Amino acid sequence: MKQLFRLPMSAEQAYNCLLAATIAEVEFRHRSFYENNDNKAQLRQMADWLTSGSSKFGILLCGGCGNGKSTLLKAFQQLLNYLAIPMHDGQGNYGIQITDAKFVAHLARTDYSAFLRLSHKDMLGVDDLGTEPQEVMDFGNVVTPVIDLLTKRYDEQLFTIITTNLTPKQIRDHYGDRIADRLNEMVEKIVFTNGTYRTNKS
Repeated sequence: MKQLFRLPMSAEQAYNCLLAATIAEVEFRHRSFYENNDNKAQLRQMADWLTSGSSKFGILLCGGCGNGKSTLLKAFQQLLNYLAIPMHDGQGNYGIQITDAKFVAHLARTDYSAFLRLSHKDMLGVDDLGTEPQEVMDFGNVVTPVIDLLTKRYDEQLFTIITTNLTPKQIRDHYGDRIADRLNEMVEKIVFTNGTYRTNKS
């Protein structure tokens, strides 16, 4: 059985760490972080999953545009870098690579070997699921890059964080029942119901 990644701390400690990392990420973008019930609930759910005994090995951050999904993904990446948690196999520290769904499709078309290496990364963040072309041509063959990547990660139970503006129903309509059902087994869902933070305020 594959050993699933979890943060080596309590849920409360994880919440405080994620909050600090999120504030730092927002300030890095020359914005001010405003704590509210929405982002507190999102951070709490993320912290609970990252410290739980859940069998799910991924998380789906879904909701409208500009409401903090990608920021949370990047904050988690920075937190991992800061914590420097040794991997179970002793081969360095845990770290997550982040890519966007459009680049996944581009890579599948232009460098399939690199696409396969990306698909097998121990930890991967896929930003903006649903913005990519669903099919691409690779030397005359039709390839479904994101579907193929998610299938590989499902089969190998690899840690995956996904952000998307699609609702769970839209994911099913867009990618089909097979991928939707696998995602249901694979990921915890955090639904971002708050509005956009992308305003003219600084």
